Amino acid sequence: MSNTNFTLAVEGLTVSFDGFKAVDDLNLYLDNNELRVVIGPNGAGKTTLLDLICGKTKSTSGSVKFKNHELTKLAEHEVVQAGVGRKFQTPSIYENLSVYDNLEISYPKGRGVFGSLMFKRTNDIDVRIREVAKEIFLSDFLTMEAALLSHGQKQWLEIGMLLIQDPELLMLDEPVAGMSVNEREQTAELLKRICVGRSVLVIEHDMDFVEKIAHKVTVLHQGKVLAEGDMKTVQAHPEVIDVYLGH
Repeated sequence: MSNTNFTLAVEGLTVSFDGFKAVDDLNLYLDNNELRVVIGPNGAGKTTLLDLICGKTKSTSGSVKFKNHELTKLAEHEVVQAGVGRKFQTPSIYENLSVYDNLEISYPKGRGVFGSLMFKRTNDIDVRIREVAKEIFLSDFLTMEAALLSHGQKQWLEIGMLLIQDPELLMLDEPVAGMSVNEREQTAELLKRICVGRSVLVIEHDMDFVEKIAHKVTVLHQGKVLAEGDMKTVQAHPEVIDVYLGH
């Protein structure tokens, strides 16, 4: 398949750990402004797929192209610089800093020790921090120490710390795990908004949530794509019912 129009084109991607293929000849194509959700039973290779895309794990074979640039040869920080943001399952925020400071420290010009030393807070940066805070429902919490936020708010803050870097591909691993019903609704609304102008790849177990947000769903099983399509198509797929939804 020609991959010139895709934000992300994963082709023939394979990784073996001691002979076990965690991801096995996988193909995945993500359009611009698409919100794709990857589902599948535990051990299907979902998190490994994100690890391969962001450079945390090196593939045995295959290709990962982001806007037609090969990522498999790049180090993790180079993948971030190329415009790929990744949120892990557990929020990694600076608990002892305020919400504002967490966002400021994530601003691209503020990164790294020398960046931080030379960093001058300009009006533009302040405006951007406040825009992102509003987007992630934390406008009223800017001065609060991050440790005091609820679990859901910490998840939002971490999404904000990625958004402030303005990635063109955002990858989220189980963003609503541990959230209240209300927080899940708000997160669905947030994700629908942030895929305007970028592509978003989400791993999720909560089917109600998947149904709310997904443009397209990819089902993984034993490191391979089992089915792909909109939620209704995937839910009606006999093999998907068998290996996943039936359990």
